[in-house]
Amino acid sequence: MGKLEVINHPLIQHKLSILRRTDTSTKAFRELVDEIAMLMGYEVLRDLPLEDVEIETPITKTVQKQLAGKKLAIVPILRAGIGMVDGLLSLVPAAKVGHIGMYRDEETLQPVEYLVKLPEDIDQRQIFVVDPMLATGGSAILAVDSLKKRGASNIKFVCLVSAPEGVKALQAAHPDVEIFTAALDERLNEHGYIVPGLGDAGDRLFGTK
Repeated sequence: MGKLEVINHPLIQHKLSILRRTDTSTKAFRELVDEIAMLMGYEVLRDLPLEDVEIETPITKTVQKQLAGKKLAIVPILRAGIGMVDGLLSLVPAAKVGHIGMYRDEETLQPVEYLVKLPEDIDQRQIFVVDPMLATGGSAILAVDSLKKRGASNIKFVCLVSAPEGVKALQAAHPDVEIFTAALDERLNEHGYIVPGLGDAGDRLFGTK
């Protein structure tokens, strides 16, 4: 079963509580998603490989650590995933960004892929798929399917709020994908929304209804 990590740092929990509130403005919502993604990044990026490098301090030559040029890719699920990209990029500016676009078919309620735009060497990169919500798990599963079809194998999924149903579905479909979330909420309601959740992340990020 894929590993699930709930990142419950006090700063993240505090910001997430503000994010959930109905009266949080679009501007504040966008800023908070960005900040939480960056704070989560410390844990999400914890196992990046290091290599030795010789440097010179004002005192002496010394061998210290630097990131071992591992290629990274951040892949938001459109459109809400876009809100999390800059927070992670601020920690790893050299990462490439791919995009996977989906919409929900109103009849079947299943996600339908309409756009895939990825770095050419996606199969050689450590990939972070980002989406504020892991609800039913449908979009996340389809996004990972899409990446694996193109040869990707090293994939982590990063979200702000998740439902147990979505976590189970993603773990069952892709047991090799580690899931990072800032909160594991109670359940899904009959409309597929996370309870207590934060509403529709895309609408709240972009001020649409």
